[in-house]
Amino acid sequence: MGHSKLLVLVCLLFAMFGYGTAFKINERSTSVSPISFQDSLKWADYYYNINRYQKAIDIYEKNLNGQPDLQKTRVLKKLALSKAALNIPEESVNYLEDYLMIDFNAAFIQHEGFDNIRDSPQFNLISQRYLPQLGFWPLVYLYVSIIGFYISIVILVNKNIDLQAKILVSAFVFINSIFILHISISLANYHFEYPHTYLMSILFSYLYGPLLYFYFKRITLSYVFKARDLLHLIPTVLLALYVIPVHILQTSDQKLKILLERASLGVDAPIDSELLILILTKAISLMIYGFFVRKLYLKSKKDQTLNSQSKNWQRNIYYIHFSYIIAYITFGLVIIVYSFTAAAIHVPNVCMAIMVLFVGFSASVRPNLVNGVFAYTHKFFDKYKKSGLTPSLSNELKENLIYLFAVEKIYRKNNINLDMVAQKLNTTRHNASQIINEHFDVSFHEFVNMYRITEAKQLLQEDTSQRLNIINIAYEVGYNNKVTFNKAFKKDTQLTPTEYQKNMIGV
Repeated sequence: MGHSKLLVLVCLLFAMFGYGTAFKINERSTSVSPISFQDSLKWADYYYNINRYQKAIDIYEKNLNGQPDLQKTRVLKKLALSKAALNIPEESVNYLEDYLMIDFNAAFIQHEGFDNIRDSPQFNLISQRYLPQLGFWPLVYLYVSIIGFYISIVILVNKNIDLQAKILVSAFVFINSIFILHISISLANYHFEYPHTYLMSILFSYLYGPLLYFYFKRITLSYVFKARDLLHLIPTVLLALYVIPVHILQTSDQKLKILLERASLGVDAPIDSELLILILTKAISLMIYGFFVRKLYLKSKKDQTLNSQSKNWQRNIYYIHFSYIIAYITFGLVIIVYSFTAAAIHVPNVCMAIMVLFVGFSASVRPNLVNGVFAYTHKFFDKYKKSGLTPSLSNELKENLIYLFAVEKIYRKNNINLDMVAQKLNTTRHNASQIINEHFDVSFHEFVNMYRITEAKQLLQEDTSQRLNIINIAYEVGYNNKVTFNKAFKKDTQLTPTEYQKNMIGV
């Protein structure tokens, strides 16, 4: 019995010793990180769920640094919502924007947890900066760009328009539409949803001037393009060689990061050096080609063979183009001196939109205007057969006469006479003669020579290798013999065709 009591006593002592040791071990283990468990994200979530937001914020902020992005975004979202619950909009928005920089999801801005601060200036600002905004201007620009794409296709497939002229004006309208669509996407904040739209229009920056210049050259001089004209594409090629590897080939995430970083700076964003160079060089390009277009326009303005509709078409294109040049230069100066503003962005784009709408309307109503020459179709000619030559009829017959010479090139017929022209106009010989005398102040013979010599000069200018014989050119434009051709040519230019060609090629 004594031994049993002794054994029990020993067991009790060992038990007490073991308990004390375990207690000390547990005490030491909890003293190593006595707050780590209480400061864990589980505790933060617990406090957040029972609406003890300040306690949750303290723990979330302790856990913010050193976390992987996936965990960090969760913490930032909770911090933003917690600050919103406490009605601290400025800090809530800061955390919200930090979250968007890591894991962009604009839909989170609509979370009901932000309802408490949704009307605050800070939250309104971040909403306008990142949420899709289908306002007035984005919708207007989207509408114009759709019209522009449609019109560029309509012009391109129209078989009644000169091939080179329609390619140029169609391309011109198309790149304008790309620019306008890009602006619409950016203003509506959809470039965050579709990052590959970043710089989508930049490659066309230096094409605006050359396309319009060569279009004017085509419709005013009937210019035939040469291989050396491709030199005008050098700025575009150089831009492409830089932009494609540096920007275009970037991944969607890389582009989104650039867009978000710029957006986060807002109006305080510094002018990027690349953007500054692009704006300056594009402005220079526009001014240079604007000068060339002006020369062509002023020369065409004096051309009496053009009808009033064609002159009005060219004049309107010219004025809208120069308005755009002035607006773009103004835009460049404003953003360089100040910063990006709504007014600065809209001024050049409105001019561009007007250009697209004007070309679209004109080309759809009177497609022959794109050729530089307006003409009535033959179905209207019948009404002139028995009519007197009233002022209204005189003007319409003049338009039809111009069509016959400028488009159908009836002067190439070596047997052309006044009766033939009158018959095609469905009027009398007397009326045909009167139209030429009153509207062009020349005789019928001089009127025919005017067109023939103009085309002859063009052929001589293009024949730089002197492969064509003078007699062949004479036959081509409607003369029967070289003597008559030389006489008419010298009367117009004070030079023989051979002398004129030598002067043109510098021999």
